[in-house]
Order: sequence, then C-alpha cells, then structure tokens
Amino acid sequence: MPSVSVSTAKPTTVTADALVLGVRTDEDLGDLAPQLSAVGFTGSPDQVATVPAGDLAKVRVVVAIGLPEEPTAEDLRRAAGTGIRAAASAKATKVAVALHPAGVDEVAAVVEGVELGSYRFETYKKHDDEPRPRVDEVSVLTPFARQTTTSDAATQATVLTAAVNRARDWVNTPPGDLRPGAFADAISAAAPPGVEVSVWDEKRLAKERCGGILAVGAGSDSPPRLVRLTYKPKKPVKHVALVGKGITFDSGGLSIKTGAGMQTMKMDMGGAAAVVAATFAIAELGLPIEVTTFACLAENMPSGSATRPGDVVTMRSGATVEILNTDAEGRLVLGDGLTLATETKADLVLDLATLTGACLVALGERTAGVMGNDDDLRDQVVGAAGNAGESVWPLPITEEMKGIVTSSTVADLRQINPKPYGGTLFAAAFLREFVGDLPWAHLDIAGPAFTDGTRGYTLPGGTGFGVRTLVHLARDLADAS
Repeated sequence: MPSVSVSTAKPTTVTADALVLGVRTDEDLGDLAPQLSAVGFTGSPDQVATVPAGDLAKVRVVVAIGLPEEPTAEDLRRAAGTGIRAAASAKATKVAVALHPAGVDEVAAVVEGVELGSYRFETYKKHDDEPRPRVDEVSVLTPFARQTTTSDAATQATVLTAAVNRARDWVNTPPGDLRPGAFADAISAAAPPGVEVSVWDEKRLAKERCGGILAVGAGSDSPPRLVRLTYKPKKPVKHVALVGKGITFDSGGLSIKTGAGMQTMKMDMGGAAAVVAATFAIAELGLPIEVTTFACLAENMPSGSATRPGDVVTMRSGATVEILNTDAEGRLVLGDGLTLATETKADLVLDLATLTGACLVALGERTAGVMGNDDDLRDQVVGAAGNAGESVWPLPITEEMKGIVTSSTVADLRQINPKPYGGTLFAAAFLREFVGDLPWAHLDIAGPAFTDGTRGYTLPGGTGFGVRTLVHLARDLADAS
C-alpha cells in the first residue's frame, strides 16, 4: 500500500507525478478546460480523464474525476479509488489527491479510497513480464491538514483499510492454501497486541459439543477449527460478540454444487475474515468496546465420512437438527458459534455470513441483508453501514418461518425450507433459535463479499465487506456511552 499523508498544498503548486483532481463544477476545471474538453470530459459524476498538465501545475499529468456538486463521503471514497488506479496506469509513483473534502470525515473517506483502491493481490503472480506500475506516495490535499483531528482521522482510516485489505487477502487466497487449520494459524499470526487467540481443534470441538461445526467438516481430511478472539480494554463501555461463517471451501458436500457453482467458493469464509479483521481494527484503534469473536472454520467436502441428507445433528445448544441439504452448511457452523456467543453474556451479538443465494436474488450483488430480533440494533447496523459506505438493507424475519423451522418430524429443527421461497428469511429464523433473548443482528453478505467487476475502490475478488460496518458500529456504541 502507498504511504498516505495530508497536506495544505494547493493543486497548482503541489509537486508530484500526478494530480487527481475532483471536478464538481466548471470552476474546478480552471485552465485545464481546453485539454479536458478535447478528450470529451464533461465533468459528469464518475467520469475520468487523464491529460498532460503542461505548465498549469507542477505535475506531469492530471487525472480529472467528475463529482456531484455536493459529494458524499462515499462519492469521495470511490473517486479516490478510481483516481489512484488511473494515476498508477499513468506510471505515477507520487500522487497528490485534490477532491475538495468538506471536513475531517471526508478527508478520512479520501484516505480510505486511496488505500482500498491501491489494493492488489499478487502473491501468485510469479511470471509477470510487465509488472503493473505502483503508487508509492500519496498526499491528500486539504485546508484542514494541520489540525490534529485531521491527522488522527487519516491514521485511523489507514488502520481501518489495512483491516479490510487483510480480509480481502484471506478471501482471495486459493482454498487449498487456506484450509481450516491454515486459516486458524494465519489468524493467530496476525493478531495485534491486546487480542488473545485460542483455537479449538476437532477433539476440543467434540468435547465442547459443537456438533454443527463437526458435521460440516466431517467429509474433509482437513478437520474443522473454531478460533476465539478476545479483546478487553481497561474500561469497556459495551461488550459485543461477533460470529463469522468460515467455510474455507464449499463444494456443497454430498449435495454437491455444479462446477460453475464452485468456482468462487473460496469466498465462503468471507464472514469469518470480516469479523476477525474488524476485531483486529477495533483493538488497534483502542476503542473502548470489549469484543469476543468466534470464527467457525470448516471445509465442506464430499467423502465417505461426510454428513448425509437425513442425518440428525446435535448442536452445542442441545437442539437437534435434521439435515436435508448439505449445501446449507453455513447455518450449522453459525448455530454453534451463536450459542457460544450468547454464553459470553455480551450486550449484543452480530454474525456475518455469505449465507444464502436467495439474498443475492432479493438484493443483488452489492447489498447485504440485515435481519435480527431487535429493531433498534438492526437500525444501528444500517446506520453504521451507511456511514461506512457499505450498502445494507433491512429484511424481516416473518413469523411464518418460525413454524417451518420447527416442523421437522424427527428433530427439533429442520435445516432448510421445503419450499423454494424466502430462503434468506428462513435461514435467519433458523439462526434466531440459537441466540435466546440477547439483541442480535445477522448480516447476509452473500452478494457484496465477492465481485467480478471494478467500481471505485472495489476490485475483482474479495471485498472485505462488513469490516467497515462493524468498526463504525463499535465507534457508534462507544460514542453513545
């Protein structure tokens, strides 16, 4: 990632290889109007053009980006990501960014966009004849640069984006290299000071009666793991428990997916990656929020030892579950994780999971669904996501689903809905059986956790979705206490 600083320098006097210039009105074009007009640049939002600066600035090229007249923090975040990639394509190593942030929060958004837009996952690119150019140094131009609050906000933004990019790295890692044991080791190795890590292997999981996690991992020769993280500041104002679905590869088990359906299933641990990375960021930022996190890791594979449709599994809570489709495995690992979360006596519980294709059908590829048993918490999550720049939409858990979840003739709960409707709501109703009366919110991130396109600061692959929402929620909880 490039080093990012803030500066009070003017766009016309700053020294750099490239200037990323936000264009809100014709006045922002200045003397560059003829050059930009010549390449068809009109300044419409999200439009990008790169032109030589000539004698108009102390830079080699100007990357102009169209902005709304009153851009939001998310507009600036996306523009910064787009601009930094365009500057890299122009072979600029030192870049100045002038997007006219209106305040400290907007400065932080620009820093986030720069860091997120600069992300690359190139671990496995061994023979790249023409390595892509890379930006090494970025100055964000703002009249607020000398304020302590601005430099602090920029530093916090860097911590946050580093956490998002760590989650992206984990999601992008080939599944054969990040099986449950390896993922647990990677989490342990990355934990910052102040975060305690404990790992349960398959023997401990059996001792602790985590039948859901064990059932999902039964078909793999790489046994499941549960990673527990604990961050406890000196005077916490709230205690939050986080649970993440960590299916390191999802073949569907004996209810096997199609070949095409498996191609992106390395991303099925995106929920676990997000809750772990968010926990690390909360600790590194020193927020006064106690966090207990459970990453439920398993590989869902078919074999002679795999769980079968028709089997009955006993969960940690003591509830029995009739297995009807082994490709609906995420709710099983989350059921055990949520039970463990409630045992911590936290003030509230949140889980993140790439859980249902039905959520993709309902909300598309960029928006997560949020459900829960507490309207206030659900609304807090929606607000935090909005401030973070992540798209979340509230969905209900309709009461009809309760009767369906408990309709098994051989067990306490049935694993899937017998009808092909409301799959997201059914899955949430199933999870609700494991949280009791604690305030709980569930984020189904099946859509936005992984993408095959480029937009703003988002690149093909893992997105790290959810990290920013969780950190913003922790900040909101701290500020409200």
